[in-house]
Amino acid sequence: MELYNELKLRFDDPIWAYSPELALFDIFLARHPEVVTEVGKDVLKLVKNNGKGRQDSPSVETILRASIYMTIEKLSYRDLEKHMYDSKVCFHFLRLEEDRYYSFTVMQKFISAIKEDTILHIIKKVNQLAISEGIEDGKTLSSDTTNIQTDVHYPTNNALIYDCIKTAHRYLKKIRKDKSDQDRLDKMQKKAKELNYKINNTKKDDQQQLFFDYMTILSMLIAESKDTVNRYPATKHVIKLSKFLSSFDKIFNMSFKHQILCEKVPNADKLFSIFEPHTCIMVKGERKIEFGHKVLITRGKSNLILDHKVFEDVPADSKLLLPSIDRIIQNYNVEPTDTSNDGGFVSKANIEGCKEKGFLNIVFTKITKSIQNIAQSPEIERQLKMWRGTTEAVISNLKRGFDIQRVLWHGFEKFSAKIAWSVLGYNLRVITNRLFD
Repeated sequence: MELYNELKLRFDDPIWAYSPELALFDIFLARHPEVVTEVGKDVLKLVKNNGKGRQDSPSVETILRASIYMTIEKLSYRDLEKHMYDSKVCFHFLRLEEDRYYSFTVMQKFISAIKEDTILHIIKKVNQLAISEGIEDGKTLSSDTTNIQTDVHYPTNNALIYDCIKTAHRYLKKIRKDKSDQDRLDKMQKKAKELNYKINNTKKDDQQQLFFDYMTILSMLIAESKDTVNRYPATKHVIKLSKFLSSFDKIFNMSFKHQILCEKVPNADKLFSIFEPHTCIMVKGERKIEFGHKVLITRGKSNLILDHKVFEDVPADSKLLLPSIDRIIQNYNVEPTDTSNDGGFVSKANIEGCKEKGFLNIVFTKITKSIQNIAQSPEIERQLKMWRGTTEAVISNLKRGFDIQRVLWHGFEKFSAKIAWSVLGYNLRVITNRLFD
């Protein structure tokens, strides 16, 4: 294979042998320089050119290479800065100039600006390279979903109310400089802290009056926050406080219904974090409750991830199979013939849809009397069922290998981008391993 020979030649330079995935991506960039242009559309708008000689911003290619290096090496932005100084591999791969390094804040600003759609475009190009080299053919597919957590604490009503009070108190003190205002705000914060402690150490049946006092403080701070946003100039602190107002209201309303009126609140009406308001509640089978987002993973016979999607809501698995297959057919111009999936994906619509697309073997791990698997032979059905079980290993490899059991990037767009970077890093690793099998 041409790619294998080119990668092997790179290993004549010992520095590439330490990280073959980086060598593979270096070859990929040499073949697809247009990818750098695509990334430039996201990051160049952040560059401020003052017209006074050399700028302090890294090149677009360096930003892209740094993103890949961070992903493969599982680094934080601070660790990336250290590697730029300490690692010859990092220096070589990022193509840094001598004595030219960048702070972690600069790299974070630019890397976090790269959108999920841009990363998906790179993943598509990398997968097309794998298909052209015969590593993957897209004939056999398996889909599964997994839960990936956002960076939130367990959202009890007590904890969420205290988050609102602390946040309102912090910004109001920064905005209101009057001494009497600040003293009054401090007293409210101190009282809220006492109530927070008492609620945590009181039986549920005896908490109602404590919550009533607690929420009285919250309602006063919400009113003051709204008044402050309306009356004060739009400084950065006023703008930040204004973004929390809707979350404050939602936490107050749902807590009042549950704790004071003793009513049940539907999950759709709940907010699980004021800092990550996009967070969903997820329950899979009898496992513990998790807070984050549902992610669909569809892989091929080579274990390459051909399609993934992060959902803002929590759709049923049965509605996800056909759209994923359609995306794979459209992106890679392949004709899948076999699919093997978890019992959660089974439905008459999925079976009929797969038949229309020309699938010969349509297998689910759990079936019903009215819905039966379609397979050319019992042996093929058995083999596809066994193969489907390894999809969970692929997901585990992705999550553990790239530290995304819990994503620390803030906001849904950056959360999705982090998942996409991890999928790209995983696919580079799979391709490299397949080339040297």
